[in-house]
Amino acid sequence: MGIRGEVFSSKTSVGKRTYFFNVKENRHGDLFLNIVESKKHEGTGFERHSVIVFNEDLESFVEELQKAVGFMQQHGGGAKSES
Repeated sequence: MGIRGEVFSSKTSVGKRTYFFNVKENRHGDLFLNIVESKKHEGTGFERHSVIVFNEDLESFVEELQKAVGFMQQHGGGAKSES
């Protein structure tokens, strides 16, 4: 059995949103990535969304993420940021 729980964490904040990148270990010792978006709402606390990427899916996930980021960088604006 592994240590269970969070073994690595980083975050970045942009406006009302904070993104957390957490590497966690399950009870079998397998690692997985938990990406969490936390958005502050006026007077109502936080709204959270989470995506879990398992270790065996990580390479494919990163490839597709890089494609999406590349597309966004090449095609520039069009989207307004939420403040």
